[in-house]
Amino acid sequence: MAQKKAGGSSRNGRDSNSKRLGIKVYNNNYINKGSIIVRQNGLKINSGKNTFISKNYSIHSLINGIVNFYEKKKKIFIEVNNVYY
Repeated sequence: MAQKKAGGSSRNGRDSNSKRLGIKVYNNNYINKGSIIVRQNGLKINSGKNTFISKNYSIHSLINGIVNFYEKKKKIFIEVNNVYY
């Protein structure tokens, strides 16, 4: 018989894939219709004018325009304003 114990397996070595959450288009930047402004888990940032929230709480633009972040009653909102040339 071999006099060597079996090597124990490590309990470490696992890590989840990153979810790529966060702000994708920042304040005063141009955005196209339907593009993602923010990817988030839960409503950390709320939807404002000319935006909508998808099933996974991502905020999208409804129109082509300029992104604007603002605070109202201690909540952060995002709106998209029309661009007139």
